[in-house]
Amino acid sequence: MTKLVSSSPMFKFSLGTRLFFSHLLVMTVGLGSFIIMAKVFSPRMFIVRLEQMERNGLVRGITSRTFLIKGFETAWNSSAFWSVIFGATTAGGLSYLVSKRIVKPLKQMKTITKKFASGDLNERVPESDIPELNQLAISFNRMANGLEDVEKRRRELISDLTHELRTPLTVVRGYLEQLSDYSIEPSTELYLKLVKETRRLERLTYDLQELSKAEAGYLVINIQPLYLYTLLQSLIEKFSDQLMDEGPVLALDCPADLPPVLADIDRTEQILVNLLGNALRYTEKGNILLKAWLEKDRIWIAVIDTGIGISQEDLPFVFERFWRADRSRSRYSGGSGIGLAIVRRLVELQNGQIEVESELGKGTIFRFCLPVA
Repeated sequence: MTKLVSSSPMFKFSLGTRLFFSHLLVMTVGLGSFIIMAKVFSPRMFIVRLEQMERNGLVRGITSRTFLIKGFETAWNSSAFWSVIFGATTAGGLSYLVSKRIVKPLKQMKTITKKFASGDLNERVPESDIPELNQLAISFNRMANGLEDVEKRRRELISDLTHELRTPLTVVRGYLEQLSDYSIEPSTELYLKLVKETRRLERLTYDLQELSKAEAGYLVINIQPLYLYTLLQSLIEKFSDQLMDEGPVLALDCPADLPPVLADIDRTEQILVNLLGNALRYTEKGNILLKAWLEKDRIWIAVIDTGIGISQEDLPFVFERFWRADRSRSRYSGGSGIGLAIVRRLVELQNGQIEVESELGKGTIFRFCLPVA
């Protein structure tokens, strides 16, 4: 059996300690090399110079020569000793300051990550004068902003989900309590109301599952050439069969010779069903037009209605989870509040983009594009 061998804690040093000793080692090697080279060559060079002086008559006698050599050795040893002391002290101090400066932002990151673990996501790493550490700080802060945004969305999702689940659960519980104490008589109408509320719960959980898969990238997208005309025509026929005589008029504007797009037929149909369903939900009378056209290397598909419309201040939020333009009607309109969030993600997974235009009281245009095959 293979055993995992871990290094002993006594041999583990911090980055600051390693930087300090590395700088000290460089200084020691440099200073040591200088002393060794000077020790080897300086006496020889001094003697050669002394011999030249003797030949010129500037130094006479063995006593003078010996005195000069010993004086040189004493002076050299003394200066070398104090140079080592001064150099080691200076190098040690500078190494300590430099290593401390380099490690400081890393220690700040360590402290901030501990705060992140405890739920405090407000701290950020300050900028550094060292380019590499500054880039690390920028990346760290970008990650922190992403985590803060995810945490904010998670809290909003839990809050919105709790709010959405409360209504149908309260209705179901109320009816069941009244049935249990015989406050009301069971009837077909009552059971249909219970079925409606449970279907709302079922639809909500299904949509949440679809959205979580789409955002996590777990949805299977089968991209292949797709001719839109047949799909759009079948959807118009399907929705037209469900409309009452006094309801809106559905129409299709799509060239039969439109080139194919690269898309997943099931996901594209899901997108259109969501958009058409929204248009029907908020268009009691008037017209709903399903239109497709070619623009450069993209095909645009639009759902245009003459319904109640969306105010300009609400437009930036239409693709957010649990957002609805008319919250007073949302509980009983049949929507889960996350259909458009699913639509946007499905469009993006097929390399497309989606846009919306609307004017309150006049209607709304949802359009998205897909690449031509």
